[in-house]
Amino acid sequence: MFNFGRENTGYVAKWWRNVDKQILFSFVFFFLLGLFFSFSSNSSVIAEKVNKETYFFFLKHLIFVLISFVFLTAISIQSKEIIIKFIVPFFVLSVFFLFLVPFIGVEVKGSRRWLDLFFLPRFQPVELIKPFFILIVAKIIVIKDKNIYLKHLSSLLILSFILVLLINQPDLGQSLLLSASWLIMIFVSGFNMIVLTIIGIFFLLILAVIIYFLPSKFSYVFSRIQTFLNPQSGDNFQSQKAIDAIKAGGLTGQGMGEGILKDRVPEAHTDYIIAVISEEFGTLFVLFIAILFLFIGYKVLIKVFYEKDEFVKLALVGLISLIIMQAFIHMGVNTRLLPTTGMTLPFLSYGGSSLIGTSIIVGIILNFTRKDVSRNYRNE
Repeated sequence: MFNFGRENTGYVAKWWRNVDKQILFSFVFFFLLGLFFSFSSNSSVIAEKVNKETYFFFLKHLIFVLISFVFLTAISIQSKEIIIKFIVPFFVLSVFFLFLVPFIGVEVKGSRRWLDLFFLPRFQPVELIKPFFILIVAKIIVIKDKNIYLKHLSSLLILSFILVLLINQPDLGQSLLLSASWLIMIFVSGFNMIVLTIIGIFFLLILAVIIYFLPSKFSYVFSRIQTFLNPQSGDNFQSQKAIDAIKAGGLTGQGMGEGILKDRVPEAHTDYIIAVISEEFGTLFVLFIAILFLFIGYKVLIKVFYEKDEFVKLALVGLISLIIMQAFIHMGVNTRLLPTTGMTLPFLSYGGSSLIGTSIIVGIILNFTRKDVSRNYRNE
């Protein structure tokens, strides 16, 4: 079935010569770092509550990381033409999965965001949608011989349909993330700023109307915003414990395994992983993680600057925007600079859907930043 002869060996060697090593190693380092923190944040207390072995979550995380590496490598090694060929079918498939959520989705803590199919146990369709949404928008915007306003209107209609499905779950965090990524891509494409501002205001008005007429659907949003503005007005147990953990960790941390946040907050290994890291390894290590995210963003944008293929440029901007914005939203929530969103930290948080979705984004970024794909890229 597989031919591991000289031809395939040469193909892999060519990929290795052309892939951007700094971006690749930065992403791989993040995956390995996430595996390490998953081991560190394992708690026997939480394991007992869910009736699992102590290292149950770590072993699952290890399996997801291995699967993620397979996706990452398989996507990054393909030709750009193959990636483009499968954009539409994979996007349609991901939207179909998201459409199924209201009917057969699994509800957890009042939100119905997951599917539990026999061949795909407990996954979030939105994680599959994010990379292909960025690609489909980039593909629409670069279509030649088509009115610029019509192209952007088409991408807006696609975004609107996805937002309706997400808001129904409800998942306001991912809705805002996709909307922000879309706005960034529209801005980079050279769209009229006045029209873009009007669209942004229109978006906010629609969101306000939806929230006003569906108060029961978004009561949790009001509660979180109210608690964020006035911590004494609601249940801020988790965010307060996260702040206490960050303070206790100081600059250098309490030491590996010495943190107590993971025993007190059920979602510590997902929603509050950066607070766990800060408590055990210190604020300086969190600063290092933030700098590494910014370094990856910088390296990708350098490629964008020299790239002449408009599709590749827009796709890279959108994809790296997803990762960077999600990372800093997570950090903002953990430090109580932002209201609680339930958003994971890319690479480092526990969660199979998040890891696999991130690996697809990473695979596409590595594919589009290869020298044999971006032939117009100059050597630095």
